[in-house]
Amino acid sequence: MAELISVNLAVPRPNPAKESGVTGIDKRPVAGPVLVRAPGPKDGGLGSGLVGDGIFDRVNHGGDDQAVYAYAREDLDAWEAELGRTLPNGAFGENLTTSGLDVTGALVGERWRVGEQVVLEVADVRIPCRTFADWMAEHGWVKRFTVRAVPGAYLRIIVPGEIRAGDPIEVVSRPEHDVTVGLTFRALTREPELLPRLLAADALPDDLKEAVAKRT
Repeated sequence: MAELISVNLAVPRPNPAKESGVTGIDKRPVAGPVLVRAPGPKDGGLGSGLVGDGIFDRVNHGGDDQAVYAYAREDLDAWEAELGRTLPNGAFGENLTTSGLDVTGALVGERWRVGEQVVLEVADVRIPCRTFADWMAEHGWVKRFTVRAVPGAYLRIIVPGEIRAGDPIEVVSRPEHDVTVGLTFRALTREPELLPRLLAADALPDDLKEAVAKRT
């Protein structure tokens, strides 16, 4: 069974890569329950969907369509082997570190029940930025991350509630299209010929659908 192995919240730190001056990419596991609720719009809302988390560049990050960021422990393990360094849960700035769940193969619009109550919906993918590159301090990090095409998933909150490490994760519904997290990332980065396929995923954020429609 898939499991939530850690819930990770931001420890604010200076961010030389952005004008905001502060970043919440340093996320660390917490003990006990964390309240999850829809944060509202990206610019002007609460930022993160997790109470106690922090998003400081609310023009480019956060909001209802990027309320929660999930990354698979299995994918962190693969990066550990390649980089030759330890990557603790939260190392990629993810809120949820999962186990036993194919995040890259998840369909846009797929819904997960976490614990007894919370329902999250796969909505978007993480595109690497300068903040991520500075945080990782690996040569050519943006290109390496992009080529690997294992981006993790941004989730929107369908049913709010509390989650905690150890909660089971159940896929409760999947749409009928074939637009996965991995396909979406590849289309938006290195394989633009895939862009028309994204329009089958109605659950993509509206601004992304509009951008894809213009590009196709």
